[in-house]
Amino acid sequence: MKLNFLGKLYLLCFIIGLISACGQNVQDNTYIPSDGAAKINLQLGVEYMRRGKHDIALNKFQKALRLDSNYADAHNAIAVLYERLGIDEQAKQHYQKALILKPKGSDVHNNYGQFLCRHKQFQEADKHFLMALENPVYRTPEIPYTNAGLCALRAHNSTQAETYFRQALQKNPKFPRALFRMAELSYEQKYYTQAYEYLQRYIEIAKHTPQTLWLGIRIERALNNRSTAASYALLLQRNFPDASETQLLNQLEK
Repeated sequence: MKLNFLGKLYLLCFIIGLISACGQNVQDNTYIPSDGAAKINLQLGVEYMRRGKHDIALNKFQKALRLDSNYADAHNAIAVLYERLGIDEQAKQHYQKALILKPKGSDVHNNYGQFLCRHKQFQEADKHFLMALENPVYRTPEIPYTNAGLCALRAHNSTQAETYFRQALQKNPKFPRALFRMAELSYEQKYYTQAYEYLQRYIEIAKHTPQTLWLGIRIERALNNRSTAASYALLLQRNFPDASETQLLNQLEK
């Protein structure tokens, strides 16, 4: 299961108020850095990271921390980048520093939870996801709920995963990642009609991916809707010819 780096990046934009990058307002940013240039460098770093210019982003984050070593959001941001670059020890140190400086920072707990889950520290990860949810004014609780569900899947606990995905959808009934995962879980549990309904809800609000099309093919086949399954297969082959799901479909159709 891949680390949701783009999701983390979105949260960083959301937190530091990069309106041009993410179209969101400032959240949970009670700390004001002593040097305004620190915040500017943080914002620039997140924008460069969004563009994939990791070397420049790293330079900006490091500069922000030189200007203000107690800037929790900068520690959080550089931790995400180090994790992206595979420099896990540095990532861990900055996550932990961010938590010391901002112990109720939902964004930091969510990101660190994903980091721990990737390292198979499932119980500790779950603790941080739940701590992220303790903030009653946290604007995106569906994100840590969904990440907790994904982590539960990695721990082979599908029952707990389903509980978390349902909680995510209670907070935001139109959250695509949770809808897709519930469709996938429902299919695996052989609740094909329920799987169909979750996938339809996903399709109403988000674009297809190779994963959703492949799931759609299997659901429609299970429901004996061969024509719809064939339509999904055509979309998969046409729009994502190099995807692993397409290769699997082609092998099965030989």
